[in-house]
Amino acid sequence: MYTERTHYCGEIKPEHDGRTVVLCGWVQRQRDLGSLIFIDLRDRSGIVQCVFDDTVSKEIFETAFGVRAETVLCVRGTVRIRSNPNHNIPTGLVEVLAGELQVLSRAQTPPFEVEDDTRVSELLRLEYRYLDLRRPALQRNIMLRHRIAQAMRRFYDANGFYEIETPVLTKSTPEGARDYLVPSRLHRGMFYALPQSPQQYKQLLMASGFERYFQFARCFRDEDLRADRQPDFTQLDMEMSFVDIGDVLDMNERMIRSVFKEILDIDIPAMPRMPYREAIERFGSDKPDLRFGFELNDLTDVTRGCGFKVFENAAYVGGIAVPDKFSRKEIDKLTEFVKGLGVQGLAWHKGDSSSFAKFMSEASMRAVVERAD
Repeated sequence: MYTERTHYCGEIKPEHDGRTVVLCGWVQRQRDLGSLIFIDLRDRSGIVQCVFDDTVSKEIFETAFGVRAETVLCVRGTVRIRSNPNHNIPTGLVEVLAGELQVLSRAQTPPFEVEDDTRVSELLRLEYRYLDLRRPALQRNIMLRHRIAQAMRRFYDANGFYEIETPVLTKSTPEGARDYLVPSRLHRGMFYALPQSPQQYKQLLMASGFERYFQFARCFRDEDLRADRQPDFTQLDMEMSFVDIGDVLDMNERMIRSVFKEILDIDIPAMPRMPYREAIERFGSDKPDLRFGFELNDLTDVTRGCGFKVFENAAYVGGIAVPDKFSRKEIDKLTEFVKGLGVQGLAWHKGDSSSFAKFMSEASMRAVVERAD
């Protein structure tokens, strides 16, 4: 019926009042009120209400009556202001009075409703992934990812980088995980390896004089699954020549600030830098969450000669000062928790109570409390 649509559903606004539009999308829901039929039409931009009344032909009215959720429609109609606005959706001030209708693809009854709050198992959603990806929340995620990737590309292009693709079928190279292997048809008994990262190609490009390179690289690692690991993933890879570590850190910090400003309009201040030794001494981790706040206090020197063999024999003794809110019952729960991690117990001190003060001299105990603040 129509060669192409003129608007997306989520673009319809009050200023379009009286305009003829052509919309294509999926039926979110259909409501029959006898002489009126309302169809919420959805595409990647949002939802708009289409109305069918007695001004359309009997054939079109009966077609609208028979559609079900996820049927694909093409609707031509006139935009008008709604008499009963819906303030829960961006297009809730307007509707489209339909004049023509074409069913592009009829749907069977879907196994679950295509809505953000659908309460079905993840396995079912993955089985019908094409339906799951129609949900607005997932579509917003994918659109956001696209916008972030484009913002990164603009930043690196403005800073003299070339985006260069590297091969996916390559020779096996020593990496941190096992390779995925692809057999060669032409060379029997020989295999290609899928890249765990484009490390050697990055070095080749730098040696070739390109100086600044980046790509969104597909990487493949045959390793056990974890919460933050999967067999294949995409990473932003970049390489620079004639620079030091400060130049690399500065470039990528500026990229992150640029992306957050462009995508979310958030101004990120200059990022603090911390030497590895300081991070380990203060937080016990090389990737500390500075929002957490509980820092390690080095008690090694004040526990030397304290009389408590556990502390005296340890290469390092550190303590964390936490708010005075733990009851004895909660402390006992924490003790059982750390035992489950393979240690013998939890050394704690609270006011006049302590699990180790009786083993230490009074002076050493006072020094520990003062150091831990």
